[in-house]
Amino acid sequence: MKRVITFGTYDVFHAGHLRLLERARSEGDGLVVGVSTDALNFAKKGRNPIYPEHERKAIVAALRCVDDVFDEQSLELKREYILHYDAQLLVMGDDWSGRFDEFSDICEVLYLPRTPSISTTALIEKIQSDA
Repeated sequence: MKRVITFGTYDVFHAGHLRLLERARSEGDGLVVGVSTDALNFAKKGRNPIYPEHERKAIVAALRCVDDVFDEQSLELKREYILHYDAQLLVMGDDWSGRFDEFSDICEVLYLPRTPSISTTALIEKIQSDA
């Protein structure tokens, strides 16, 4: 069995998120998804997510293409998460291209193209400007 792992915030879930997760799942026999905690999201982006982590995890877990979901509490723990879930493939969006090549000693690393013209940040900015 080829287990795939990926990570993300998945705030304001949109078609780009779904397409990336479906493509990640198509690369293996099972997909495990690390959803960034609220604290990690704030540390990475300097803002809290729109939806709290338990809601974002519930949305991702409900998808047919996802087999398991866990809290990603730290970027520095990615190696441990990959080993813990016995993942043979790490899939990330190509906006992260090259950033996770260090894990190629324990699994294959694949960067998939993002869906054009879809961005959570842009969606949030549009919603806020229209409010």
